[in-house]
Amino acid sequence: MATQLLFIYGTLLQSDNEFALYLQKNSAPHGKGKFKGILYDTGEYPGAILTGDAKGYVHGHIVLLNDNSVLKNLDRYEGYGPKEPQPDLFIRKRIAIETETGLVKCWVYLYNLPIDGLHQITSGDYVSYKKGQKKSPGI
Repeated sequence: MATQLLFIYGTLLQSDNEFALYLQKNSAPHGKGKFKGILYDTGEYPGAILTGDAKGYVHGHIVLLNDNSVLKNLDRYEGYGPKEPQPDLFIRKRIAIETETGLVKCWVYLYNLPIDGLHQITSGDYVSYKKGQKKSPGI
């Protein structure tokens, strides 16, 4: 089996998420990374768009998957595949992720629906963005 690396940047990084816990049990940490793109807040989760000409980055973590079945299970969570409502909520694509030691090819789930009206997360870091929201005083 070829090494399967997955770049995660959103709810799969949250400790209280069922699928994040599944991923933790079925993968090993590989390091941090980023890719040129734009990150949006869709409401319940973030959506990343790959754009080579973006001024910013989407930041996240890379994990080494234990086996190929992990991706198939995550596909359902991400709304990707022929059995999912179409168009797919996310598409899974293998892209080059920038790391401290160079480029690494990883699978990543990219947002596949219109972005009109979505709030851009300018930092490109969903975890920090969510922490900042929790600290903000309510209106």
